[in-house]
Amino acid sequence: MNKSQPTCKTQKKRIIYVESAFYSMHYPKELLMANDNETIRLSLAVSPELNARLELLASNGHMSKSEVLRKAIALFDVVAEAKSEKKRFGILDQNKQLVTEIVGI
Repeated sequence: MNKSQPTCKTQKKRIIYVESAFYSMHYPKELLMANDNETIRLSLAVSPELNARLELLASNGHMSKSEVLRKAIALFDVVAEAKSEKKRFGILDQNKQLVTEIVGI
């Protein structure tokens, strides 16, 4: 997978992969890779339905529930930054047409 920023004929598009490339763009590695002495443990209360969904996402993505939540935070960070710049967040089809705009975040 090429993680370079592709360009479109009409304008430059920025693609953010919520993987190691995203993390390295937005967060210093030392913030993400804490050793056991620096790790902060959180307790999270969720409904059984939300826990089941989290477990399914983790299983389907071959990752831990913690990693799913870290990626969700990273994605939320992207949305918050876009919102602060008066941009919209959505899902495009293969023709780069907006299929779904995500609001309320």
